[in-house]
Amino acid sequence: MTVEFTEENVYEFEPADLVLEDRVAGRMYTDPEIFEEEMTKIFERTWVWVAHISELPKAGAFKATHVGRQPVIVSRDRKGNIHTMLNRCRHRGATVCETRSGVVNGFTCPYHAWSYGLDGALRGIPYPEGYEGIMDKKNMGLKKLRTEQYNGMIFATFNHDIEPLEDFLGDVKMWIDRFMAQGAGYPLKVLGTHRFTFKGNWKIQLENTTDGYHFPIVHRSWMATVDSETAEMMSFMTDPSAVTHVLGNGHSVMQMVPEHSDLEADDGSEPLQPRFDGLVADLRANGVSEEEIRRLVYSMHGTGFNLNLFPNVSMSISFFRTLRPVSVDETVIEHIAIGPDGPPEIVDRVNRERMRAHENFQGPFGFGTPDDAEGWDRVQRGAVGGPELPVMVNRGSARETRTEEGWPTSHVTDESGMRAAYYKWKEMMSDD
Repeated sequence: MTVEFTEENVYEFEPADLVLEDRVAGRMYTDPEIFEEEMTKIFERTWVWVAHISELPKAGAFKATHVGRQPVIVSRDRKGNIHTMLNRCRHRGATVCETRSGVVNGFTCPYHAWSYGLDGALRGIPYPEGYEGIMDKKNMGLKKLRTEQYNGMIFATFNHDIEPLEDFLGDVKMWIDRFMAQGAGYPLKVLGTHRFTFKGNWKIQLENTTDGYHFPIVHRSWMATVDSETAEMMSFMTDPSAVTHVLGNGHSVMQMVPEHSDLEADDGSEPLQPRFDGLVADLRANGVSEEEIRRLVYSMHGTGFNLNLFPNVSMSISFFRTLRPVSVDETVIEHIAIGPDGPPEIVDRVNRERMRAHENFQGPFGFGTPDDAEGWDRVQRGAVGGPELPVMVNRGSARETRTEEGWPTSHVTDESGMRAAYYKWKEMMSDD
């Protein structure tokens, strides 16, 4: 029997029961009690992305961020080890760091000057006489999260019994490796971050990354500004080879430009776009080889796919996008520009070009971010009306197939990735 949500019964369902095969209840976007459960059952129990390795380039480097709503610090110690710690003094609970990033020797609470090392260990207490015999400093360090990384992507979790990160990622690892190849032989580094807030539930943005259906509608103003080659490349609505794969654990990948999914498979036959002629000339003038010029310029567009990692990060064509839930109807988004990390005479000109492209779409005055955020805001405003009315995620369910790898797959405009994320959401929200 098909479950029907009604105005009278929708608040009687357990949260996990609000996810059906082809729809979810609008209440999932608006119920504060569900949001509180999500923070505990999802964001505090699974792997959450916290940093890219380039953000911690040397000993003492740190980044202040969040896991769910909990403030954390990610740091590199003197031995090169990466730590994630709760940003909360063990004495009276004050934050020990209020700067987003930097390089330090340790962390000191401004309230009573308890000091901690880069690994979170408690190092010093002013006037320690009052604690003699009643406290063991070894057990009073900053609360540590389990921290692991894969190919420069650093994840942390409060759940120390969780499966290893590589098992959680599974088939995603191949796509991460492909994404990182846009460094064109160099490591990738973070170039800058654009942070903004939208008045909506975090799951609205989670859906967006593998929603190819909206692209030519919402982003038609951007499409009108790009050159004909780029416009043709992004015209995937009727391309049968443009597909979305479900990769397990709520992860999915949307291949908008399949021929650019594996940059290392470039056979040199595709002409470089004329708009990069100036960049090519500058690189030649700096003595860069023709082979390296092609790798760098061919990678300018990124990877041709959006990789969505449940629950909080995507690797979207040529940038990272992270989400941070603040409340049931407020979410912080970060768009993180990236580029190759190599000799300045080679990569600086490339990265300036990448930043200009990033600003044109993802930046605060770009085309993509305002258009997307307007859509997300409207979904939240609409969801307040009729919490029993379903949010449909059924597009393409009747034409879903499986690849040789066993990945459920459908067209890039279909909602396979959304269904996968919600099935994982349902699984985690079902746990006691």
